[in-house]
Amino acid sequence: MQIDTTPLPGLLILTPRRFGDARGFFSESWNRKTLEGQGIALDFVQDNHSLSGQLGTIRGLHYQAPPHAQDKLVRCGRGALFDVAVDIRRGSPTYGQWFGLELSAQNGKQLLVPKGFLHGFVTRQPDTEICYKCTDYYAPDCDGAVRWDSCGIDWGLSADPVLSDKDAAALPFAEFESPFTWEGAA
Repeated sequence: MQIDTTPLPGLLILTPRRFGDARGFFSESWNRKTLEGQGIALDFVQDNHSLSGQLGTIRGLHYQAPPHAQDKLVRCGRGALFDVAVDIRRGSPTYGQWFGLELSAQNGKQLLVPKGFLHGFVTRQPDTEICYKCTDYYAPDCDGAVRWDSCGIDWGLSADPVLSDKDAAALPFAEFESPFTWEGAA
């Protein structure tokens, strides 16, 4: 497993090794023992899988507040997407800054998004699937969203995005009060 840092402390890119032959490939997307040896000790309790049929679908920017905050390990199972995380840890030297990375079925990259980040993505191909593991269960009373176009993110859109009603009505970043506090590098 290749582990790369990003400009945002705690946000990591994990690229599993792929073993391929004429049938396709095999890849180990998560191995607790291997990653604990690299200082990444997470206990995933829920796996999520979503399909976005249309190109230019944005899901996000979402977070789950304490006491049910979630670390997420995000990958693309089919198609391609531009995955984005925004640091919302009050007091962080990178508060409000974003990082984006193309995740695709072809490149196999994963984004490890720690607690204290907004998360979202835009599809780059039709029928794109996203798969992600979470360290806490979904809790509707802790669910939150920030408007997708209020953080200065370059989504690379050529037309208006496809949005849910919830995402279209989300609060802009300038009005958002983060429930997260910076506690130093993860």
